[in-house]
Amino acid sequence: MTIADITLHRLKLPLTTPYHVSYRVYEDFDPIIAEIRDGHGRVGWGEGHVSPGYSAETVDSGWAFCRAHAERMTGLEIEAAKAQVLAHVAESPVATSVLVSALEMLEGNPRLDIGTRATLPLLTPFHATAFEDIPPEVEARLKEGFATLKVKVGKDVDSDLARVAAVQAAAGARATIRLDANRGFSKDDGCRFAASLDPAGIELFEQPCEASDWDANGAVAAVSNVPVMLDESIFGVDDIERAANIDGIGFVKLKLKKLGGIERLHAALRLIRRLGMEPVLGDGTSADICCWMEACVAIDTITNAGEFNGFLKPVVRLFAVPMNFTDGALHLDPGFKPEIDRDVMDAHLVARERISHGARAAAG
Repeated sequence: MTIADITLHRLKLPLTTPYHVSYRVYEDFDPIIAEIRDGHGRVGWGEGHVSPGYSAETVDSGWAFCRAHAERMTGLEIEAAKAQVLAHVAESPVATSVLVSALEMLEGNPRLDIGTRATLPLLTPFHATAFEDIPPEVEARLKEGFATLKVKVGKDVDSDLARVAAVQAAAGARATIRLDANRGFSKDDGCRFAASLDPAGIELFEQPCEASDWDANGAVAAVSNVPVMLDESIFGVDDIERAANIDGIGFVKLKLKKLGGIERLHAALRLIRRLGMEPVLGDGTSADICCWMEACVAIDTITNAGEFNGFLKPVVRLFAVPMNFTDGALHLDPGFKPEIDRDVMDAHLVARERISHGARAAAG
């Protein structure tokens, strides 16, 4: 199966509600989308969102990586194209995943074929910061069917502890809570926060300290009253194996855009469980294509609430027939294959470039 042409799309998708993390506030998502066709007109789609501040990657660097490798990929067989891109995965994991997952879809990767209906509970971000707003938001999220709430922390130990306690009191035993610091704590503050937590209803505490500061994250895990999960620290098998040797690390979260493709993601999730930890999957800043692929992989790898909920945050959906989301869960029907709504994509287009047999042609 030979690659005939590749079209790259760069979008800007405004969000219905600003999405807060410890290091920035998202007003929109900026996914890069690859559309890869073979000589018979079959198409595969891949998508990745470079989150500024999450790693050293930028949207511009990811776009440049995709353009450069698309030039080399056209005219190649799929396996050769995958090998060519994966040899450079360390340079840009997100951009690599965009291209490789599109190739995997094009070749008919069986993990994207749903044989029976799958229901995958999702978590929901929790936004309220004022104490009087916490109980109403808890009730609203429960009414929507969500059973896992994600509470962002990492700014101030005392105010974070008070807010977490307020969410616990409002939720009671009706919901599970995940805490996420997004690397916001120093070692000392992370330790004080984690050691002061009441564990009631709290599933895990995610990424207390800087991604590269394994000693600080390990110190927090050692004193934490709840299991610690690593996210930003994890970019591959070596990192997963390193996490498994740290006391108190009970969870590892993966995202398709960090692993370089569907098959690599699936294998890494299985490895986490073999090493005695619990895998968590999903990217809250991805759009429809990536979230769909993560959901397909989740079916036989994940037993907890999925974090592939980014597709719910923009004001638009990229699929002509949107994925079925009701009662706090994503429902995948047998045989579901996404069809891109090109009108929606065109309405939110920032840049587009088509590469055919090594010849680059820009389009508006």
